[in-house]
Amino acid sequence: MILDDIGYVQYSREEMEVLFALLAERYERGSVVLTSNLAFSGWETIFKDPMTTAAAIDRLVHHSVILELNVPSYRAEQAKKAGQKPPGPANPSKEV
Repeated sequence: MILDDIGYVQYSREEMEVLFALLAERYERGSVVLTSNLAFSGWETIFKDPMTTAAAIDRLVHHSVILELNVPSYRAEQAKKAGQKPPGPANPSKEV
């Protein structure tokens, strides 16, 4: 399962509870690839609750390989070259 851009768009507590249930169900049963522009320290804004946040991170990092890429955003660089506003949380290109 691949989850892309977790934390990019804000969701309700109920939606994040569904995400947590999904992660808990997948825990030790199947692979999860997850991308986020937020460090784990910022994930409380995603899950809305410190206990749920800690439990979600615990399930994700157990048996995991974490790749941290500290490189400029490819989309932002391309938008800058094209003279457009770069995508980002202040300028989301996704519709909710």
